[in-house]
Amino acid sequence: MTTRRPALGVLMVLSAGALFAVNGTVSKLVLRAGVDAAQLTLVRAAGAFAGLLALSLLLRPGPRRLRITPGQLPLLVGYGLAGFFLTPMLYFVAISRLPVGIALLFEYTAPLLVALWARFVQHQRVRPRLWAGLAASLAGLACVAEVWGELKLDGLGVLAGLGAAVLLAGYYLLGARGVREHDTLSLTTWAFGASAVAGLLTRAVTHGTGGWAPLAGSSGGLPVTLLCGYVVLLGSILPFLLVAGALRHLPATSVGILGMIEPVIAAAVAWLVLGAGEALNAAQLGGGLLVLAGVALAETARTTEPPPTAPPPLPAPDVVATSR
Repeated sequence: MTTRRPALGVLMVLSAGALFAVNGTVSKLVLRAGVDAAQLTLVRAAGAFAGLLALSLLLRPGPRRLRITPGQLPLLVGYGLAGFFLTPMLYFVAISRLPVGIALLFEYTAPLLVALWARFVQHQRVRPRLWAGLAASLAGLACVAEVWGELKLDGLGVLAGLGAAVLLAGYYLLGARGVREHDTLSLTTWAFGASAVAGLLTRAVTHGTGGWAPLAGSSGGLPVTLLCGYVVLLGSILPFLLVAGALRHLPATSVGILGMIEPVIAAAVAWLVLGAGEALNAAQLGGGLLVLAGVALAETARTTEPPPTAPPPLPAPDVVATSR
């Protein structure tokens, strides 16, 4: 039995959040080089699948970990498409049109959507703080979008961010079912595999085998291939392993709340590296804090004891940012 070390768990989550945060800026540099969102999604999925497949085969119990039945395929495919193909692709579209910090704030409303699903669809008991969280998040998003002004945010970018939130919520819900039959490593390996296949098919239908010349270029003074390497290794595989390891030491809800450091670090890194276009004004900063506070309230609003006639509660999202 693993000894729980909360301090180590906190360090692992914060480290993962920092890596994920930097990944937003690195991904934006790749997009600026001319790689489109679908291409970057494919590169990330294929690279992460290869790395996680190797780990799955090398670590005990080896190949047995990856055994699946035909009846499990629909869940694995849906989980992979929602969380590892469509969510990151929409996120990449969002950060190509919005500051990284703002795009993340829209996507970070996903746990709130999960809590609302649990309340109205699964009829789980929730604490009153859910409604305070919903109000705070909506008010915060209104401040981020500056709805009282000229709505300066790019409309397609906002829709992509909100779409990523909806799909990320679906990823959480499907993952809650998937972890009942698979360990986290095998589940994520198959999900990245489904994403890679979807990316290859999408690329073949839309652009054939061409259009990869931007990978030979540079962006921000660095080779695009090196930046893509960060997206795969330090922006996907390593933070995933850190979050998965942290769950041995901390409750899933605590991991989710600690993971909210990501938008804060992401906004700061993007501003430092990408320039003034990533800066947030006072209203947007205040709105961002409201969004994060609202999500934190929603994360802790669900009770552990469902009503007698309701199905068992879904576990809290256990890998908060893995789909990015």
